[in-house]
Amino acid sequence: MTSGTLYVVGTPIGNLEDMTFRAVQTLQNADLIAAEDTRHTGKLLQHFQIKTPQISYHEHNRSTRIPELLQKLIDGSTIALVSDAGMPGISDPGYELVKACIDSEIKVVPIPGASAVITALSAGGLPTDKFVFEGFLPPKTNQRRQRLEFLVKESRTIIFYESPHRLRATLQDLAEVMGQGRRIVLARELTKYYEEFWRGTVEEACRHYKSREPQGEYTILVGGATNETQLSESQIKAELEKMISQGIARSQASREIALLTSLPRRYIYQLALEIEY
Repeated sequence: MTSGTLYVVGTPIGNLEDMTFRAVQTLQNADLIAAEDTRHTGKLLQHFQIKTPQISYHEHNRSTRIPELLQKLIDGSTIALVSDAGMPGISDPGYELVKACIDSEIKVVPIPGASAVITALSAGGLPTDKFVFEGFLPPKTNQRRQRLEFLVKESRTIIFYESPHRLRATLQDLAEVMGQGRRIVLARELTKYYEEFWRGTVEEACRHYKSREPQGEYTILVGGATNETQLSESQIKAELEKMISQGIARSQASREIALLTSLPRRYIYQLALEIEY
C-alpha cells in the first residue's frame, strides 16, 4: 500500500482574503485536517465551505497524537496540517510532525501562505538581505536578558514574536541589554483593519508604550549590530583601561564608551569591573 501525504498548509494571519486557491483546494481534498485549535480553524473552514473533518494537534497532545497521525498516513490517508495563523511549524509544534513524517519516509508537501515574519520584514524598513528569526523570547526576565545578551553582536536584522502583556518588559530589556539607540520596528495586527507599523529607536519605543496600552500580537524587528557595536571585548577593555588610568571613574568611562559605540552601558560596565587597578 502506498502511504499518504502530509500537506503543510499556510492560512491567513488575519485577513481571510490572503487564503490561496491552492490552500482551499488542498483542505477540501484532504481526508483529515490536523489543526492547532479546531474551533479557530472551524471558522476558517466554514467561511470557505470546507467540510473536511478535523483532529486536534497542538503542543499539549503532540506526543500521543503524532503516532496516531503517522499511522493514518501510513495507511494511505491524506492529512493537511494547519496552525491558528500563518505557516505551520513556525513557533508551533508542526515541526515535530513534519520530522516524524520525514523519518518514516512519508511525503511532505508545503502549501505556501502568509507568514508574519516575512510580512513584517518586507515593509519594516530594516535590512532584509540577512535576518534571523528568534520566535518568542523566554517569558522570565533573567532568561530573556540572557538570550538578548547572546544576540548583542548579531549583525543581521533580528525578528521576535511578542504578546501584548509582555511587550513593555521586553522593550525595557532590549534597552538595557542592546542599547537605547538600536533601531526597532513594532508591527502589530498584521493584515488586519488596525494594522500598524511603529518605527524608531528602542528608547523611543519604551517612551511610546509608557502612555499607550499594547494591543494585538506583535512582530518585533530589531536592527543588527553596526560596525561600531562589533568592537571586541579586548578593544573595549583596552579603551577602558586607558580612561581609568587617567582617573576617570569606571561608571563614567562606561557611559562615554556606550555613547560612542551604541553598546549597552550595562555590558561595558561589567567589562570595566573586570579590570584590576
